[in-house]
Amino acid sequence: MSTALPIGEQLRDWRQRRRLSQLDLALEVEMSTRHLSFVETGRAQPSRDMVLKLAAELDVPLRERNAMLLAAGFAPVFADRPLDDPSLAQARAAIDTLLAAHDPFPALAMDRHWTLVSANRSGMALLEGVAAHLLKPPVNVLRLSLHPEGAAPRIANLAEWKAHLLHRLRKQFEASADPALLDLLEELRLYPAPPAEKPDPSAIAVPLVVSSPRGTMSFLSTTLLFGSPLDVTLSELAIELFLPADPATVERLRAARG
Repeated sequence: MSTALPIGEQLRDWRQRRRLSQLDLALEVEMSTRHLSFVETGRAQPSRDMVLKLAAELDVPLRERNAMLLAAGFAPVFADRPLDDPSLAQARAAIDTLLAAHDPFPALAMDRHWTLVSANRSGMALLEGVAAHLLKPPVNVLRLSLHPEGAAPRIANLAEWKAHLLHRLRKQFEASADPALLDLLEELRLYPAPPAEKPDPSAIAVPLVVSSPRGTMSFLSTTLLFGSPLDVTLSELAIELFLPADPATVERLRAARG
């Protein structure tokens, strides 16, 4: 979302992205449809509190809420600090503790563009054997996964896993309107993968099936986010936890750690 757009246009774009009518949004924030229409067309200027109320109702990412405030002539309210800032030391310690506690199962921490922030020992083991140029910072986790010189040759169900990741990335772009995610999506689509098989109707989720020297390992993944963050960096941080999908994977991971 361009910060050069007037606040009214930004609000309209986010409302349309969320598939809400002016009436729907106006009812939720307790304002008249006429007033909302005037705001969107630039005939009325919203207050700072109204910008924040509308943005919250539209579930606009914190980074874009700051941009909307600037467009309306107000100062940003959400801090945007790097993760190594001393004020975020407690959050960073919590992330490190969680990653370490999840070992011997893989866990990764990533930012909004899927750039690797941190990983536990088992998470780093998933990256073994990839080309050196893919490990030069910033390391993109999706590129590592699907690139033919990355982990792709070791993913036994590459077609299904690629389709799963592209679907997640597409949904993330729809929610955030971040053009960098669209560029990444277009790049990943071009990476080769075998034809996808018909999904197993009895499956509960798409697993990640990886070939390793100790044998095939199968994982299910879950994503953790900070609840109600007031910092832009923390709001964009995701922790991906990989859980063993079968007893054989548990034994192989424990043997590798032992």
